[in-house]
Amino acid sequence: MKILAIDIGTGTQDILLLDTRLDFENSFKLILPSPTMILRKKIQNATRAGRPLLLTGVTMGGGPCSWAIEDHLKAGLDVFAFPEAARTINDDLDAVRELGVQVIDPSEVPGLDQSFLQLTLGDVDLVSIKRALTQFEVSFDDLGLIAVAVFDHGNAPAGYSDRKFRFEYLDRQVQGTNRLSDFAFPSAEIPSFMTRLAAIRDSLASSLVPLMVMDTAPAAVLGASLDPVARALPRKMIVNIGNFHTLAFRMGPGGIEGLFEHHTGALDRALLENFLIRLAEGTLTEEEIFISQGHGARIFIDSPLTLDDPRCPLIVTGPRRSLLAGSGLVIHGAVPFGDMMTAGCVGLIAAAADKFPQFQAEIQTALDRSSADLAPWDLRD
Repeated sequence: MKILAIDIGTGTQDILLLDTRLDFENSFKLILPSPTMILRKKIQNATRAGRPLLLTGVTMGGGPCSWAIEDHLKAGLDVFAFPEAARTINDDLDAVRELGVQVIDPSEVPGLDQSFLQLTLGDVDLVSIKRALTQFEVSFDDLGLIAVAVFDHGNAPAGYSDRKFRFEYLDRQVQGTNRLSDFAFPSAEIPSFMTRLAAIRDSLASSLVPLMVMDTAPAAVLGASLDPVARALPRKMIVNIGNFHTLAFRMGPGGIEGLFEHHTGALDRALLENFLIRLAEGTLTEEEIFISQGHGARIFIDSPLTLDDPRCPLIVTGPRRSLLAGSGLVIHGAVPFGDMMTAGCVGLIAAAADKFPQFQAEIQTALDRSSADLAPWDLRD
């Protein structure tokens, strides 16, 4: 069986195609610009050309593409958008309209000036991925599963803090079976308030292949936990320093012992070190993370973890891991199956073994085959 794992961040989308019959290191990989960065460039080209935009498709990750839309409007150019595409900018369509975007029904398109450039929004361009790989004679005939990771804030109720809503979701998921794979959902189990995850399901409905979606940071942390150094540690701290968000988990034999999530742009090395040390000690509070513009923190097990012991390094992954360059902490850069960039893809595949019992033995055999000389892996780690 083949598994297509796609980890979509702000800067890149990292794609791994695993054939469970082969060693993991023989997987095919693509590291490409993220969908929001691709869309951003198309919008910027339209701005320079002075063309109005029509945004169709589904909700996707915003950030760079949303900022490009705002710049397009500031240049005095029209932006029309179907409702689902408009929610890329904000789940609240009234807020989108306040920016100047004209949210329209598809039936209104014939009345528009036909000089507009139509852009189809969506996080996963499965057609282009398949086209790229088939150019190299890679077959998708036996594709058994598609797994996609994105960051989803969730659609918070009107007037409620997005940051609190996001962290309350993280807290609830941990208090389930206390596994990182609890942040993954087969397509039929996606919570209704996770609008970006649901949009991926809707956009891939015609693929006829089972789909699993997952939060990016837990996927990266789960993948990093399969690094050989991380596997050998019964207790450990793993931090994913992403372009927009930083999420740290303290892990032990019983599962997740504590976590915090923050905005990477609000952190410097000293502040991040302080939060990591406090999480290890068990003294970090939700309030101090929230008032410093983060999402929150939670300690589930008080027993402290020592981060200054060379035998127990801080496990680090993510595209902004250089934020800890020069740190006094003992750090190990995670390289699961030899590649930091596909840590999220590895985590997706490990989570799929937990979420799809019919594939568990096959996936676990594939992971163990490539790590026969390493410590056994546990899905809760």
